Amino acid sequence: MSIFTPAEVAFLQSHRLGRLATVNARGEPHVVPVRFRYDVERDAIVVGGQGMGTSKKYRDAAAGRPVAFVVDDRTPDGMPCGVEVRGTAEAHAADGDAIWPDADPQFLRLRPRRVVAWGIETPPDQPNARNV
Repeated sequence: MSIFTPAEVAFLQSHRLGRLATVNARGEPHVVPVRFRYDVERDAIVVGGQGMGTSKKYRDAAAGRPVAFVVDDRTPDGMPCGVEVRGTAEAHAADGDAIWPDADPQFLRLRPRRVVAWGIETPPDQPNARNV
């Protein structure tokens, strides 16, 4: 059983760009747009791309600090919708280029501890939030 609802999975699978937030040792936030995909087999978010292995986001996540990830959009009628994931990230040194042929070998696998979704199965102002 997935930690995401079927509608949330469909939403994640229909998007390719999200934003990843990390924090450094001083607690300073850093947020950047990233390429991602939903890993059905591991029920996780995978983030990768060019320059991943030398990036601040990779170093921050590899240090074991918390991460947050958001994918958002608008519904066909213009209402906001999205999924936020908070948790930890596993830094992987190899195989990112097997996920995306033009990517670095390094990639991150996000392990959700909290999921918040809005405008997907609920009205935008009534988010579906849960700890996992």
